[in-house]
Amino acid sequence: MFSHVMIGANDIEQSKKFYDAILEKLGYKPGVIDDKGRCFYFGKDGVFALTKPIDGEPASHGNGSTIGFSVENPEAADAWHEAGLANGGAACEDPPGIREGAGMKLYLAYLRDPAGNKICALHRMP
Repeated sequence: MFSHVMIGANDIEQSKKFYDAILEKLGYKPGVIDDKGRCFYFGKDGVFALTKPIDGEPASHGNGSTIGFSVENPEAADAWHEAGLANGGAACEDPPGIREGAGMKLYLAYLRDPAGNKICALHRMP
């Protein structure tokens, strides 16, 4: 559905360190910084990117926004979460675990990245 997701970061190197650590747990290579100072992570179906806002204002999180990363199992979500906490992220919401609702059973782990963006690792349980 999406070609790419780009989020704001105030310190690209700090955010790159954080995302390199958590995305490595999901099998992705470290981000690549282009000549404009943006950082890109390439997947087979899309791109995730970090940039300083082009309007010159500080990056800020989207209130009510969450970016979810698919993971293969609960253990991958836990490793993702631990790597995030160890690399400048902050825990938010409930601890990693199973959530049920709307006929779905999900394993979720939530973090705030160094710029305050809310992200999660999601595994759909059988």
